[in-house]
Amino acid sequence: MLRTPFPKIKPLVDDDSALKVFRPDLNIRLICPECRNPQPNLIEEYSSGDVVCGDCGLVLADRIIDTRSEWRTFSGDDNGSLDPSRVGAAADPLLKDSALDTIISSNGHKGLNRTHYKVTTSKFDMTLKHAYSEIEALCGSMDLTKEISDTTKQLYRRTIEEKLLRGKNQMAIFSACIYIACRVKKVARSFREICLSSQVSKREIARCFKILYNNLELNVGQMTAEDLMIRFSQSLNLSRDLQIIATRLSKRTNDLGLLSGRNQNTVAAACIHYASEISHGGIPIDNLAKVSGMATSSIKSVYRLLHAERERFQDIIDNKEKIVLTK
Repeated sequence: MLRTPFPKIKPLVDDDSALKVFRPDLNIRLICPECRNPQPNLIEEYSSGDVVCGDCGLVLADRIIDTRSEWRTFSGDDNGSLDPSRVGAAADPLLKDSALDTIISSNGHKGLNRTHYKVTTSKFDMTLKHAYSEIEALCGSMDLTKEISDTTKQLYRRTIEEKLLRGKNQMAIFSACIYIACRVKKVARSFREICLSSQVSKREIARCFKILYNNLELNVGQMTAEDLMIRFSQSLNLSRDLQIIATRLSKRTNDLGLLSGRNQNTVAAACIHYASEISHGGIPIDNLAKVSGMATSSIKSVYRLLHAERERFQDIIDNKEKIVLTK
């Protein structure tokens, strides 16, 4: 009988209890009985299931099990190529059943592949897959991260399962879900920006948002001008000092409630314009209107309100000598 290359593990009994603890005996090593080399050269031949000495060729063990990964989908058998997918993709938590389906290769059998997909894939998953592709495209057009996209997909699936927005415009539903996902993840995106990307009216998106907000009990924070400041400052190529002053102005405005009910894009643009004026930065108001998407008249109107309350910002204005606009 051949000697096994894997010695049995000796049980160790604890004196305090009868519980048996099994540990490997590291003092036991497998060496070739013919060569007796202290540094054995043992080779595992999985094709034959043997452990062979690489020096003399003696078979030390047989019928070993190959524990390595193997090709399991067999989709490369028809064209003679290897399929690197091994055991398939991981389960997709965003889908219900399709992650575990069998997929027929489309090489030369497109009709069979299409028929099998329609028969085996549930209508619910087909709807989700189509919606997810639209959400990914919409998030990509707004430079949103995968985290926002996945959060939007989860919210959309919950919306479909609970049948909250039946009969509503699908693009409006996508837009409302993206807006909620951005607010949950603290990413500043306004209704206006989402409207421009989705080509859906603000009224439709707002209706869908209100229904979701009232029924799903979401922990959604309020977007402020301070949240928009970083993105606006980067688009305008502002210096760090000017960005800090504009952020302080917007935070003070929000804390005092001076511009409650105003569009936060307009407030952010007006704070940047105010910071630029007191530092003689000379940022054209047309550039602010282009970046914020608001009218110049609206920005000027909010700016005049801020200027009328300048005494409340005196401590911030006193630091204007530190503000330098990056050319």
